[in-house]
Amino acid sequence: QVQLVESGGGLVQPGGSLRLSCAASGSFVGLSSMGWYRQAPGKQRELVAHISSGGSVNYADSVKGRFTISRDSAKNTVYLQMNSLKPEDTAVYYCDADIMQYYGDTYVPYWGQGIQVTVSS
Repeated sequence: QVQLVESGGGLVQPGGSLRLSCAASGSFVGLSSMGWYRQAPGKQRELVAHISSGGSVNYADSVKGRFTISRDSAKNTVYLQMNSLKPEDTAVYYCDADIMQYYGDTYVPYWGQGIQVTVSS
């Protein structure tokens, strides 16, 4: 059973920082790209940041210069450092990862359960 578990969310004042973590656990043989998405109330889920297995990154325009995605391949973990947070960053944040569970399989996307980030004074 493959699991993605997020941590690090919470309540922060505008201008503050948070660091999200997402660790993949369970039985699998390959981990490819990883990413962070978010969904605000009444809105569609949107891509926040993505990092490939080779370390290439891309960001949503709304977070460029404020958020940084990184990964620790040895720990099967992806991070999202969020600085200069704004109220419009308030959302449930989800991590995803493309995982090969068995040799010969294709990579399949897995999702975390989501973690709340609230930016408010």
